[in-house]
Amino acid sequence: MNRKNIGAEPIYDARSLGAPRMFVLGVQHMFAMFGATVLVPTLTGLSVSVTLLFAGLGTLLFHLLAKGKVPAFLGSSFAFIGGYAAVAPMLVDEAGNATIPNTEMLPYACFGVACAGLVYLVLAAAFKAFGVRRVMRFFPPIVTGPIIIAIGLSLSSSAVDNCSASWPVAMVAILVVIVCNIWGRGMVKIIPILLGVIASYVVGGIAGQVDFTAVREAAWIGMPVVWSETVFGLFGRDDLDTQLLLNAAITIVPIALATVVEHIGDMCAISSTCERNYIEDPGLHRTLTGDGLATSLAALFGAPANTTYGENTGVLALSRVYDPRVIRIAAVLAIVVSFCPKFAELVHAMPTATIGGVSLVLYGMISAVGVRNVVENRVDFTKSRNVIIAALILVLAIGITYSDAGSIHIAGDVSFSGLATAAIVGIVLNAVLPGKDYEFGADLQGDTSVNFKV
Repeated sequence: MNRKNIGAEPIYDARSLGAPRMFVLGVQHMFAMFGATVLVPTLTGLSVSVTLLFAGLGTLLFHLLAKGKVPAFLGSSFAFIGGYAAVAPMLVDEAGNATIPNTEMLPYACFGVACAGLVYLVLAAAFKAFGVRRVMRFFPPIVTGPIIIAIGLSLSSSAVDNCSASWPVAMVAILVVIVCNIWGRGMVKIIPILLGVIASYVVGGIAGQVDFTAVREAAWIGMPVVWSETVFGLFGRDDLDTQLLLNAAITIVPIALATVVEHIGDMCAISSTCERNYIEDPGLHRTLTGDGLATSLAALFGAPANTTYGENTGVLALSRVYDPRVIRIAAVLAIVVSFCPKFAELVHAMPTATIGGVSLVLYGMISAVGVRNVVENRVDFTKSRNVIIAALILVLAIGITYSDAGSIHIAGDVSFSGLATAAIVGIVLNAVLPGKDYEFGADLQGDTSVNFKV
């Protein structure tokens, strides 16, 4: 099917729209992903420029591996913020705010994320060999839901600390995000994070909480990648700590459990929006491979993990233009913007309270997504097995994270973070305890319930 009629029907071939309108739609898609994509490096200390570069390159790689059929944009993943916080927490500035990037530890965290991307490849091969339903029985909502809840809750304190820099400025961001989410229409409802950041940024600037010195001094054009900040640069250090590399991988890799489920849900949602079964063609094994390789590639060069973006699915539904070439235009535009250091510094100058306000909503929404995953899949909590699995996941994830040690030491210097321990325990318990009843594909609403869109 290759429909070209314009009007109420979806448009699968954007060439019928003409080049100018295709470009405008591409700009719209870039605008939709923008706020969420640049927020992740702001929260983790990674480079905004490198993030935009590999969002664009990752999207193009995804389209290549998915045969150019799936209209998906790959932006920064929220789920891995907890992993970065565990391995490379932001450092405290003179005002007591955690706003300074931990450049010493960030490459180690990026190595862990690169390893997590390889998990996608393993699961893609498993899906191809055994089918989605068989593999997904090991990752039911009773495991993924509580893990996602724990991801959001484990980050909550940092959001509150950043808000405390100026609660009035933070409240502007919170209120704008809420209003746009509840009462917004069209694009306003799709980009609440971006609008919240802009409004709070302006208020913070008026209140004198923004220093534009670095913005004025930055060049208009420059290379995004700084070699010393990449994983490759890490291996060139004399003080490389292989034990930290191992711990980073152990800490972050289990988070891929949540993001793989998110990817599958996004593919179901895009299929439903576009009225095409992308799970079958080009196949989930291809889309997972594209997402995983894009994540590993981005992480190796110092960018956040990538994930298929719900915001851009919203633009597809709004515009009813489903041609993947429009998404590729947005990817090229993101690459172009990544070569502007002045713009990156404008993002870095964002008030601490603005970051806090947006992240307060974001982290809460991540936990709410976990609740949604459990509710919409109708997990039966009258079964003791389900209560035990959820209880141990939540207590281990939150308890270990906020304990004095912050991790569990297994052998020598090898340690497991709270999320890693909880994920492993949850998967093992679900596998060994009797009474597994989850079947992927039985309920579309449940299958698409994991989506970290705010």
